[in-house]
Amino acid sequence: MTGGFLDGDVFRGLAFRILIFLSLALLPFGLIAVVQTREIARQAEISTELSLIGLTEQASGAERTIIQEGFGAAEALSSIIRLFGDDTEACVSFLRNYKNASDRYSLVGYLPADGMMTCSSDGGIYDFSAYPDFDKAIDAPERAVTLSTTGPVSQQPVLVMTHPFFEGDIFAGFMALSVPLSALRDLPEQPIELRPADLVIFGAGGEVVASERPRLVTEADLPLNRSLKTLIGNKAVVFEDVNTEGEERVYAVVSIVPGVTYAMSIWQREEIIASVHQSGTLSIFLPILMWLASLVVAFWAINRLAIRYIRKLGRQMRIFAFNRSLPRSTMGQGVPREFVEIQRAFIGMADSIIRDEASLEDSLREKNILLKEVHHRVKNNLQLISSIMNMQIRRAKSEDARFVLKRLQERILSLATVHKNLYQSDGLERVDAGALVEEIVGQLLVVGLPAGSSVEIEQSYEAVKLDTDDAAPLTLLVSETVTNAMKYIGVPDAKNPAFLKISLAQTDPETADFTIINSVGNASSAAEGTGLGSQLINAFARQLNAQVDVTAKDNVHALTVTFPVPHRIKPIQDY
Repeated sequence: MTGGFLDGDVFRGLAFRILIFLSLALLPFGLIAVVQTREIARQAEISTELSLIGLTEQASGAERTIIQEGFGAAEALSSIIRLFGDDTEACVSFLRNYKNASDRYSLVGYLPADGMMTCSSDGGIYDFSAYPDFDKAIDAPERAVTLSTTGPVSQQPVLVMTHPFFEGDIFAGFMALSVPLSALRDLPEQPIELRPADLVIFGAGGEVVASERPRLVTEADLPLNRSLKTLIGNKAVVFEDVNTEGEERVYAVVSIVPGVTYAMSIWQREEIIASVHQSGTLSIFLPILMWLASLVVAFWAINRLAIRYIRKLGRQMRIFAFNRSLPRSTMGQGVPREFVEIQRAFIGMADSIIRDEASLEDSLREKNILLKEVHHRVKNNLQLISSIMNMQIRRAKSEDARFVLKRLQERILSLATVHKNLYQSDGLERVDAGALVEEIVGQLLVVGLPAGSSVEIEQSYEAVKLDTDDAAPLTLLVSETVTNAMKYIGVPDAKNPAFLKISLAQTDPETADFTIINSVGNASSAAEGTGLGSQLINAFARQLNAQVDVTAKDNVHALTVTFPVPHRIKPIQDY
């Protein structure tokens, strides 16, 4: 009887020991790896995004200042411009003085709704009504930052900030301020901890306004699967993507003027992992190391307390299954009592199996001896009947009576041959059909063919393993077919040679063919038979579940019997 978990010897129990070791092994993993790792991963992700957003805002500080101050100045100037009315000279003088005082803009001007700029810091008259985007800007007037590769006044790339203003509800025009791109590039860099690979300024339409690198390089480094227009919004965003060349990048987008212009920093992924994620990565590896240590402890405990003893018991069971050898010694001291009890139960079970097998072998041996004795006595009785019939044949007065008695004697001798093979064979479940048929055919040829006969005999027999229940109908079928063949074979001469071909072959693993081919003599063609032989052949074929195929052509008669020879032995029904 095996002990339970809470019996008196609880501290030597396998369940208690494994529970203690696994609790110690999984406690660090449960408390640190599950709770802290998730929290650290979440905080690291948030910290990374906030860091990139902060670095992007710092890197775009100068551009942010210029653009925001430009819109503030445009809004203030639009209110002042209205005071001049139609006094163009006063307006030009005022904007020129403002441009010179600020020393930042290349052009400050007022663009009315008709597109004719007459009031500007330059003092010239410029027609913008023919510009491609002018009509679109008039239809939907709103603040915008655009890039002009060739400024109409300075003839150099400029950043144009336009601010619409209204007189009541009527659109009056735009206040426009131009900043040279060269001035943006000459701005002093902000002292930040880590600079991005590129800083891109883009407008609400998704067009790139300015960048720190050449335009072609910047366009190649933009995200492949996201357009700049989809990134427009009031909320800062950080995402990973590949650029147009398939390289992994990290992008951070912040707004400079919401709904108008935005800044996007481009980072190489390796730089982010090496710098921003350094502390987060260390925090992740620590619980992983603790988890590995826990697994090592758990494996050592299970291997020491269970696995090695299970393997030992497995080896003992395999040895017993191979050669019925029992273990020479028990598990020994220090082994958990559950395994000791399992080994005791196994040894007791194995000993019982050995005794039962010995008893079964004795019973089987006695059964085989009795069955062999039965077959031997049946064979003797059949031979005795054959001898009595032989005496009766000698006393018979008519040739027909002697023929009938002789045919019955041949059938009885065929059955006697079956029982003879059964008691002479080692096993009683299967019989060698090839040897059996060969012996029966030999007996029939000795009796049926006279000495010195010139009939050509050709025989071929394969070792077909047949069920004992099918042996009797097969031998009787063979006896009938051979007797019929010898009856009609005829007398050989120079023109018509006589022959007899008999074969037994296994055509596939569970099918065999018995074939007999004989010549048909001219003298025998007129002989009449009773038909009993054909009836018996068909009856025995049905007992074998066989198929009979008969052909006759050019004085040659052929009979083929195809019958099953299953591998599995027929079950014995005990009624």
